[in-house]
Amino acid sequence: MTRKDKATHITAILEELYPETPIPLTHEDPYTLLVAVLLSAQCTDARVNKVTPALFEQANTPYAMVEMEVDDIRSIIRPCGLSPRKSKAISGLSQIIIDEHGGKVPQSFEALEALPGVGHKTASVVMSQAFGVPAFPVDTHIHRLAYRWGLTNGKNVVQTEKDLKKLFAKEIWNKLHLQIIFFGREHCPARGHKPEECPICSKYGVKKRM
Repeated sequence: MTRKDKATHITAILEELYPETPIPLTHEDPYTLLVAVLLSAQCTDARVNKVTPALFEQANTPYAMVEMEVDDIRSIIRPCGLSPRKSKAISGLSQIIIDEHGGKVPQSFEALEALPGVGHKTASVVMSQAFGVPAFPVDTHIHRLAYRWGLTNGKNVVQTEKDLKKLFAKEIWNKLHLQIIFFGREHCPARGHKPEECPICSKYGVKKRM
């Protein structure tokens, strides 16, 4: 079976299991989504969703955020980890959004990736989930699953993103990356994985390096 054929079958399985794909990070608009995605680095979505209400109660716009002391931001987001770096990034990107983008989150990969603390994956999430622009955010979880399913050689997330974009139709990228995340959590975890019980691995084999 070719990678393309396998991708077609996997798409059908994911669509059957997850016809709806709610965005897992609680947010109100592109700005609060951007902050939430930044906080999710090396942190679970569930924990981020517990932290952001307190933060957004005080500041849910870049204008309000720059009025907060960085130390105050840091104290609120501490449970998410990496709080010194993340608090500086949130304050810094808020100021840039005000100064360079009229207080609105920019709608381009280039402008987003120029913001402090915003890498390609974060920019891809914002572009896809806030603005509906086709993107395929690849984090370590999707990278692991794509290799496990034989859809990529697994060298790095950059190569995995390229491989997945070639295999799947552009119009389903935004939904598909969420479906893969949901599937991984429920059926295909990094640890304690039972391939024989996995709806995908049981049918199409599994690579065990990741």
